Formats: sequence, structure tokens, C-alpha cells
Amino acid sequence: MKTDTRLSGVLHVLLHIAQQDRPATSDTLALAMETHPVVIRRVLAGLRERGLVRSEKGHGGGWSLARPLAEITLRDVHEALGSPTVLAIGNRAEAPTCLVEQAVNAALDDVFDEAQAVLLRGLGGVTLATLSADFHARLKARATTGTLEDAHVGH
Repeated sequence: MKTDTRLSGVLHVLLHIAQQDRPATSDTLALAMETHPVVIRRVLAGLRERGLVRSEKGHGGGWSLARPLAEITLRDVHEALGSPTVLAIGNRAEAPTCLVEQAVNAALDDVFDEAQAVLLRGLGGVTLATLSADFHARLKARATTGTLEDAHVGH
């Protein structure tokens, strides 16, 4: 089963944007993410619609955060991605009139709902500022020059 890594990837992109002292181009972000600039533009366009990033065209243009790091939670980003399902398991629905299936699904629904609520609470309690602070502590511990490229040394 393939894992949905979009949230992790988008958080990675957002932290790279946050490290720039000017708007980050799709080309620069694509290099950091080892993907194509079109992929970056497509993902960030959705985040722009949700007010998390903004874009500027032309010379000196690119992507920047629309709000301070401390005001963007992981839950905000998760929701901007369309609130993808977090569980790969789900209920069987082949015999909806079967009382056994109804009992099983009702029990699982409760557990799934609880797991989803725990995850969303956790995502809501972590901001991009928290991730940025962790990144900077790791960068400092690596004793590098502190450039964006240093974030990917050994990558």
C-alpha cells in the first residue's frame, strides 16, 4: 500500500520557502524537493487559494508565506490539501443490510473517528514555527554555514 506523503512534502516546501529572504522560485524549490517545478506550482497554487502562500510574477517573483510561521498549523496545511484520509483501513460495505456488518462498521467507525480526532488535534498543536525551530537546531548541530543547501547535505 502506497503511503500518502503529500503533507510531509508540502511542509518541507513551506519550510524551504520560510528560509528565503526573498520569494522562492518554483525551480529552486523543485531542486530541493527533487521534482519538477510544475509539481511545485500545482501544489502551491492550492495553498495560495487557502491563504497560506502568495506568489509574485516577474523578475524577483516567486513564492512566499502569506502568514507568519507561528500562525500556520500542520492542520491548516492538511486541510489545504483537502483533508486527505489518514487511515488506510476502512469499513467493508458489500452487505450493508447484514446486521453483523453493521455492528462491525459501527464499532470501527467510532475507533476511526477517535483516531482522526487525535490526529487533527495533534496537527493543530504544531506550527511551522515549531518545525522551523527544530530545523534550525538540527542545522546548528551539524555545524554548517547555515545555507539552504546545507539542509540537504548528505541527502
